[in-house]
Amino acid sequence: MTDGLRARRPHENVATVLVDPDVLHDLELALMLLDLRVWPVATAPICVDGPRQAFQMRRRMVEARQGSWDDARDWTPIWVSFGDSWHRGDDPLPWAAHRALWDALAAFEGHVRYPKRLGGVPRLTVRREPSS
Repeated sequence: MTDGLRARRPHENVATVLVDPDVLHDLELALMLLDLRVWPVATAPICVDGPRQAFQMRRRMVEARQGSWDDARDWTPIWVSFGDSWHRGDDPLPWAAHRALWDALAAFEGHVRYPKRLGGVPRLTVRREPSS
């Protein structure tokens, strides 16, 4: 610690999105093409009790909009993270990464609900196959 400040733990920048389950698969494929990764909160490897966390997250997001997101009360909460191609060492994410994410989500208008900002969660790791 320096000057009373604590170092921030390593984290992953993510968008938190509620997705209509009918389009979740199509959204995931569209995002994969952009090297953006979908992590359903209920099954994310960083969640001790994923289903409960997903329920609470969905409830908070829907209630915060005071009726305007009531159609999403049964939708799937996901985190969208940025793949390796978007990262440049310890540099912040480029604005192009943000733009790619928001544009991709906008293509699913009516089937997604999200605040247009990124949050941080503990690192999400992708299991890699051993190279031969």
